[in-house]
Amino acid sequence: MYTYTAYQLRLHSDIPLPELPPAEGSADVVIRLGTLDELADESLDYRDRIFGKLADVGTFLIEHGRTITLDPDPHVDVNTLHPSILGPAMSVILRQRGLLVLHASSVAIRNQAIAFMGGSGWGKSTLAATFHTQGYDVLTDDVMPIQTDCEQPIVIPAFPQFKLWPEAATSLGHDADRLPPLHANAPKLSYTFSQGFQQTPVPLTRIYVLAKGTHHDIVRLQPQDAFAELVRHTRSAHLLTTPDFAVAHFHQCSRLVQQIPFCRFIRQPSLADLPQLVRLVEADLAEAI
Repeated sequence: MYTYTAYQLRLHSDIPLPELPPAEGSADVVIRLGTLDELADESLDYRDRIFGKLADVGTFLIEHGRTITLDPDPHVDVNTLHPSILGPAMSVILRQRGLLVLHASSVAIRNQAIAFMGGSGWGKSTLAATFHTQGYDVLTDDVMPIQTDCEQPIVIPAFPQFKLWPEAATSLGHDADRLPPLHANAPKLSYTFSQGFQQTPVPLTRIYVLAKGTHHDIVRLQPQDAFAELVRHTRSAHLLTTPDFAVAHFHQCSRLVQQIPFCRFIRQPSLADLPQLVRLVEADLAEAI
C-alpha cells in the first residue's frame, strides 16, 4: 500500500497516486480497491455513506470521511483512476469531514489566500498557474477545502499539481510535449512542481468569481449574488443531501459571505493577457489594504 499526503491528511492507497508527495505514518484516509454490488438504499444515508458511479470509471463507496472503496469498470486501467479519486471522491471525503469544498484554485499572497472560483474550463488552473510563474505560492487547483468554523476562514492546501490545457502550458513557458497527460488519452496535461507550493493552511481573504466578457474588469459582488455563486460552485452538493447537511452547507456559505469580499472577475479570453490579469488582481488587492 502506498502512503501520501494531501489536504493535510495522510492517505494510504492501493493505487499509485504519482502526483502526491510521499509520506509516512498512520492513515487518515484509506483508498482501496474492492467489489461493490448494488447497495440497499436503507444502508446509505447520503451523508456519511455515499454510493455512486462515475461514467467510464467505476463505482465508489465513500464512508465517514475516512474510506474510499472503488470498484473499477472492467475495461479501466487502475493507473488512470487518480483524477477521479483526488477530485470527486476526495471532495466528498473533505465535505464529510466538515469542510466547505469549492470548485476553485487558490494562491497565497502576503501569507493570505485568494481564490479563483468557477466551473470546468473557466480558467481557474491557468490563472493560478500564471500567478505561480510570477513567484506566488499555490495552495489548491480545482478542489479548495475551507475551514469556516473559525474567526477567519482557512484554506487547506491540496498538493503541488496543475491540470493544464496544452496551449495554456505553452503560453506559461512550459514544454507541453514534455508534460504527461493526466491519464491515457486525457486532453489536459499534468504539471507537478517542487517549488512554490504553500504547505500550511492560510487565511482566505478574497474570492474572485470568474466570468468571460469583452474586457477585463473586477466588480464587487453583492452578498446575495456571492451566496448564490458559492452554492453553485460547491463540490459534491448533489451527493450530500441529508437535511442536516443542507443546513450546515447553508450556514457555511452564509458565514463565508459575511467574512470575506467576493468579486466578479471578468476577463476577455486571451492567453497573451495572462500577465496583465495578474497585475489587475494585484492592483485590486492593493486598493483593499
